[in-house]
Amino acid sequence: MARDPQGKFLGLPYNLTPLKREHIGKGVWDPDDSRIFTPKNFGWGYGLNFAALLGRTRRRSG
Repeated sequence: MARDPQGKFLGLPYNLTPLKREHIGKGVWDPDDSRIFTPKNFGWGYGLNFAALLGRTRRRSG
């Protein structure tokens, strides 16, 4: 699962704490998280979880 945000600025989550090795890929590929838009592991705003996006696409077409 993506890291918890450090806080919010203008309604968007941010996290500026240093990344650990195990968190690097979790922001963009996390099959355990069903959310498509997840808080970024580092930076400000939201990112895409391509595993959830691909899972929803497969369910609709299959």
